[in-house]
Amino acid sequence: MNNWLFLILIGSVALLMYGMKVMSEGLQKMAGNKLRNVLGKTPDGRLGGILTGAFIATSIQSSTACTVMTVSFVSAGILTLAQAISVIMGANIGTTATAWLMVLGVSASNIRYAVFAAFVAGMACIYSSRSRSLGEFFIGLGLMFLGLTTLFACAADMHLADHAAMSVVRTLSSMGFLSYLVFLLIGGLLTLAVQSSSAVMAITMMLCAVRVLDVDMGIALVMGENIGTTITSNIAARSANVQARRAAMAHLVFNVIGTLWLIIVLPHFLRLVYALTGYDPAAESASPVRVSLVLAAFHTLFNVLNTVLLVGFVKPIERLVSHLVRPREDAEQEDEEERLQYIRGGLMSTAELSILEAKKEIILFADRCMKMYSYVETLLHMEKGIEFSKLHARIAKLEQMADDMELEIADYLSKVSEGRLSAVSKLEVQRMLRMVSELESIGDSCFNLAGTIARKRQQASADFTDRQYEHIQNMMSLAEEALEQMMLVVRHGDQRNVDIKKSYILEQEINKYRSQLKTQNLVDVNNHLYSYQTGVFYMDLISEIEKLGDYVINVVEATGVGERKFAGA
Repeated sequence: MNNWLFLILIGSVALLMYGMKVMSEGLQKMAGNKLRNVLGKTPDGRLGGILTGAFIATSIQSSTACTVMTVSFVSAGILTLAQAISVIMGANIGTTATAWLMVLGVSASNIRYAVFAAFVAGMACIYSSRSRSLGEFFIGLGLMFLGLTTLFACAADMHLADHAAMSVVRTLSSMGFLSYLVFLLIGGLLTLAVQSSSAVMAITMMLCAVRVLDVDMGIALVMGENIGTTITSNIAARSANVQARRAAMAHLVFNVIGTLWLIIVLPHFLRLVYALTGYDPAAESASPVRVSLVLAAFHTLFNVLNTVLLVGFVKPIERLVSHLVRPREDAEQEDEEERLQYIRGGLMSTAELSILEAKKEIILFADRCMKMYSYVETLLHMEKGIEFSKLHARIAKLEQMADDMELEIADYLSKVSEGRLSAVSKLEVQRMLRMVSELESIGDSCFNLAGTIARKRQQASADFTDRQYEHIQNMMSLAEEALEQMMLVVRHGDQRNVDIKKSYILEQEINKYRSQLKTQNLVDVNNHLYSYQTGVFYMDLISEIEKLGDYVINVVEATGVGERKFAGA
């Protein structure tokens, strides 16, 4: 029987963790791009960053997801390191909301009715396509409460405090001040193992409620959880650029400093928490509700006070992590460019967040295509020599990078599509797959243009006339304008003030100009204004630029901006 109860105990923890995951996914799906936009517009002030982090972590019930997003924004240069530190401080406060949800679950006398009411509401919403994400939130909330109540009930039935195996825990609890350090370490390692500080918090509440652990030892576990949860962001940033690794390190430094000062004043701090919650540590027993309340209050009070004390030291923390995390000596700028900025750390905690990361990666992909095209424009007006060869080799390297990026992003999106996605998100993945394919074609066109220019340079007698140079430059200017308009759509396509009509107008102008130059080329060759071979090089360039224009309009169409605006009209 005890074996079955132990299985139920483990299963209830798994149910609790799964419920929190489903609930967080539902919240993230409902929030969508809005939270990313909020994070991207984080104010420069420290208070604004703290409020942003607290709001996002509370909204999605995941400080880890918030921190990983913040690290990716720093990696791409959207947030400064100082802004990221403020956001991370706020996320530490926001994550305490989960502990209070657990207190609510433990304290509700008829929680089973609320659980099944949440299931009914969740299923009703799931069968409505517009409210599916809300339904997932209700289902996840119900599963979390069900797992939590089952965990507490099973622990009480097992009489864990009398179990022989708990003698080890009692031994570890009887070593005086050293016990705090031991349980702090256990809390950190346990959180690192299960990758969920909320699950460890629930286990801690349960152990304290059934008197396996004294509350002060449970508080030591909570202190360890605060440090253990920072490891996830450091793992996600391990292959990122130096600024992103510094942001992840700042999360660890912030929590370690907080733990150090708390250890010094721990007896006084515990008395404050006990006084605020009405808990008497000398009492023989305390209700599970009271114990859970003490742990949740400690968690919140510690994170709030830690933020208040350290918010004035953002700059020193920034200098410290800059000293601790130095740029890799063998990492040249070009090698940094080869790496993906957002998705190289692996999938995010949910499929929806992973889609948002991939969107940012596609924007960077498009930016690099723009850079590659600007190199081609420079190459056109360079004389053959060492600098010409270097730039041509640089374009060739960028083209290879474009091929690799297409494969990596497509592979990432394929893995994302295996997760639980809404119908809208599935369509978004299809559009993004088409976008990366068309962006890679733009890279191919740039490489082909560079190759034609290089072949032309090898023939000294095949230089273009001034008029041809003028026509080529006009054509390239039109394509450059089309690329700039494409970037506007890719970056801001979800905003209603983006007009895609200009993209279609530019594409038509490119096609029309190509046709005019093709006809004029035949006339000029017949009039012996330049050689036939020069005319071939000339039209190869013109035709390739026109193809590039086609790929650009394909990217614009793949964003689905026109469809969304029509649907919203």
